[in-house]
Amino acid sequence: MEVTEKKVLVFGLGISGIGAGKILEQHGADVVLYDGNEKLTEDKIREQIGKDSKAQIVIGAFPEALLDGLDITILSPGVPTDLPVIDEMRRRGVQVIGEVELAYQFGKGDVLAITGTNGKTTTTSLLGEIMKNYQDNVFVVGNIGTPYTTVVSEMTEETITVAEMSSFQLESIVDFRPRVSAILNFTPDHLNRHHTMEAYVNAKKKIAENQTEEDYCILNYEDELTREFGKNVKAKVLYFSSQRKLEEGIYLEDGNIIYHYEGTEAKICHVDELQILGTHNHENVMAAAAMAAVYGVPMDVISRSVREFKGVEHRIEYVTEKKGVVYYNDSKGTNPDAAIKGIQAMNRPTILIGGGYDKGSEYTEWINSFDGKVRKLILLGATREKIAADAEKCGFKDYLFAETFDEAVLMAAKLAKPGEAVLLSPACASWGMFPNYEVRGERFKEIVNSL
Repeated sequence: MEVTEKKVLVFGLGISGIGAGKILEQHGADVVLYDGNEKLTEDKIREQIGKDSKAQIVIGAFPEALLDGLDITILSPGVPTDLPVIDEMRRRGVQVIGEVELAYQFGKGDVLAITGTNGKTTTTSLLGEIMKNYQDNVFVVGNIGTPYTTVVSEMTEETITVAEMSSFQLESIVDFRPRVSAILNFTPDHLNRHHTMEAYVNAKKKIAENQTEEDYCILNYEDELTREFGKNVKAKVLYFSSQRKLEEGIYLEDGNIIYHYEGTEAKICHVDELQILGTHNHENVMAAAAMAAVYGVPMDVISRSVREFKGVEHRIEYVTEKKGVVYYNDSKGTNPDAAIKGIQAMNRPTILIGGGYDKGSEYTEWINSFDGKVRKLILLGATREKIAADAEKCGFKDYLFAETFDEAVLMAAKLAKPGEAVLLSPACASWGMFPNYEVRGERFKEIVNSL
């Protein structure tokens, strides 16, 4: 990708946008940094981009004059691709790509990339641990926390990049081609951004669109959409299944995770040896193990890594036990399907805290998954009335409303009896109360630990 002496706009100045600006300046581009957030200051951005930067900085309403002579626009993941100003750029012939594509163009080494509605962070974290146990030069990037653009300058041809990819990041790729990709599952999410389930699924499918017969794509056999997608992928397809033995693939049999592919058969571990709970986590382990195996990582490294893996913060995370009550932080359960996994992992009567920002989800399937485990549901946030209405429809009436997050946690602690669990698994995003699910989860842990 040639950017030297081209006018390139970085649209969105989070950490990944600043990283994109640095890459572009290193390669001789004429850089414009733009963000619509008027609370940002030019001084703050200059501090982040570096004192030697010659980039122009624009904050607030988008001036049409910025379009004059513009060659390329780099979108940060939070910027919708269908904004009128972005459509106008395309009409004028401006190349519009995302920060993932930019990082891929200037990065080095192999990429192993993971997407799916649920399980991405756990699978990416575990694959990152496996690859770090295999070799030294490994970066774990993307939706998981470290922006891809911020580590490009440190890469060599030997680098392995393990990337968690959201639908927002994938919808703006052009040449991005992972050596191994994985799609874990498809369930409705982010429909406020993508508008239809079809558009959301199509964005995620792009992870494999540039792969060739030399590459691998790992897919969930138990998800009808990913199973069907496997018939149309150019890459070699390997399925994983938690429900049946596969002729070839990676599967669960008598509690053992078995890898059987291209003449290799090996037991990776028994699920009782894992430190992460629930069938969904067994699937995450299978996906990460399969990705590592087809890449060529020895089985003993994979087996040791999955046994040692302690899980991901904010994903069915054990917090503490107080007065016989066990507390779990599943703040990353930001949609109903993810929150169902949290309920399924519980093995005792549970006081559940739910509700938050409305992403346009339906909650009946989540409520029906309670299966007698949820003794009381405490609801808060913008969705509490909507969830309560769905609960009534499902015949579940054991719910209460809380006005604040702190009040909800304290109510749960008061209601819980010895031998029970308190689970924060909101089925909703945190926006409106917290900047992100991490801050929400940290606040939960603070309150619980201070009880």
